[in-house]
Formats: sequence, structure tokens, C-alpha cells
Amino acid sequence: MNQVANKKRKGEEIEVPALKRKEYEQKLRKLDVELVKLQEWVKSEGKKVCVIFEGRDGAGKGGVIKAMTARVSPRIFRVVALAAPTEREKSQMYIQRYLPHLPAGGEIVIFDRSWYNRAGVERVMGFCTEEEAKGFLRVVPKVEKAIIESGIILLKYWLEVSPEEQTNRLTARIDDKRKIWKLSQMDVDSYTRWDDYTRARDDMFQTTDTAWAPWFIARSDDKRQARLNIITHLLSSIPYKKVPRGDVKLPKRNVARSKPLHDSLRIVPEADLRMRGRHDEKDFALRRVRIENPSRCR
Repeated sequence: MNQVANKKRKGEEIEVPALKRKEYEQKLRKLDVELVKLQEWVKSEGKKVCVIFEGRDGAGKGGVIKAMTARVSPRIFRVVALAAPTEREKSQMYIQRYLPHLPAGGEIVIFDRSWYNRAGVERVMGFCTEEEAKGFLRVVPKVEKAIIESGIILLKYWLEVSPEEQTNRLTARIDDKRKIWKLSQMDVDSYTRWDDYTRARDDMFQTTDTAWAPWFIARSDDKRQARLNIITHLLSSIPYKKVPRGDVKLPKRNVARSKPLHDSLRIVPEADLRMRGRHDEKDFALRRVRIENPSRCR
């Protein structure tokens, strides 16, 4: 939920109220139209766009990606979220397993975590040595320069969440059975290492925030506002144009009198939601009240 409502952000003097759902949906609808225009331009011109999302656990990366891709074609907007490397991949040059997923002409590839895992999770949790992490930081600016010189538009976003809001979101994942899959043992182990992640983040910025591939930081305590901010920024960073297309009209057709489906076909039955146990319904309602309005549960 939008826990940032009526709070002051550290280092700021103004209060930033949470964005209401209705206003958020109205603004997002307009951005959806522009994302479709971007999609048609990329497809028409054969452009290549790569967008990287990084941030701590619970920073809101998945929510931004869902908002960005909800109304566009998955054939054009392709989301990449790689699992842990296999033994074979561990023996390769580190960035090698990411290269096949870079966009071809007419594609927009979105990385939900990227090669920067080595600068963050792997470094903090001990999955690579300090020498490997530092070597990666030395090499990656050159690799990104080569990626851009190949014609790819590269955008890198870091979602910055406060420790208080991260705790709220991870706790909600425990309480909500719809979100429990988002909370892995790795997330739990990482939770106690806030300062280690901060040092790794700052080191990453210092080395990889280059003129050709800069980092863009998005405050994400207010998830709805963060989504709008990032999508708006992305659209303003790509010089897309509206692709002209003629008016679309459905042609006339003749349809014979409809016939009932054959009795032997298997029809999906109407769902009877009342079959769910009363205990489950009550438990679900209580969790929803506790997450959306904690004051009512005191």
C-alpha cells in the first residue's frame, strides 16, 4: 500500500500525499496510450530498447513493470527475469548469459534485475569474491558502451525504497497468501544487511553512472507515483513519433444462424465462489483490513 501518505521524506521539507487510486488510473491510462505509440514506433522503425530495473527487495520493480506492460504486446515488450545461473553459466564470462536476451530490431526488453546482480546481491551475499565484483564494475561500463554503439537505447533505473517501507512490504508478503511467493529465503537473509547493500549500491553508482549510460533514481515509497514518474521519464527519454495508420473499419460479414454447441463438448462450469470455506473468507477479509487500514485493527 501507499505507506508514504502524509509523511515527510527524509531531507525534504514538504509533505507528499499519497496518490489516490482514481487519479492514478486516469494518469496511467494516458501513459498507456503513449506506450502503445512507442511500441508502434519501435516496431515500425526497427528500434532496439533495453530497460534495466534494479533496487532492493520490495522496492517495487515488479509493480512498475506490470504497469508498463499491461496494455502493450508481449511480443514487443519482452520481460526478462533470469533465475540463478546453472553450473554451465557459472563457468562463462559473467555477462555472457545476459547478452542473448538483448533486444533485436523492433523489441523493447525489460530486465527485472540484470547483470547488476553481481554488484548487489552476489557481492553482498557472498556469491562472488570481492575481486570478481570489482572486476565486473571495471568492465561493465565498456560493455554498456558497446551495447549503445550497437544501436540499443539503454535506460537504467534504480528504485529507492526507505527501510520503513521495505519492512511494511515484506511483512505484507508474509500475511497475504497471494504474495507469499515473492518472499524467498534470500529476501529474508538479505533483510538484515541494509547497510551492506547501501555500500554496494554507492560503489556501483560511482563506477557505472557514466555519461553514456547514467543511472536514474526513482523514489518508490509511493508505488503509484513511482510508476507514473518512471513511465513518464522513459517516454521522455526516447524520441518516438506517432506512426500514421489509416482508419480501421470492420468489414461486413454474413453469419448463419448460430447453432448450439454439441453436448459432448466439455464446457467450463460457472464458478461457485460460495464453495470456499467461511474461515478462508473471514481470514482474507481480516488480512485486507490489516494491510489497507492498520489503525482499524488496534
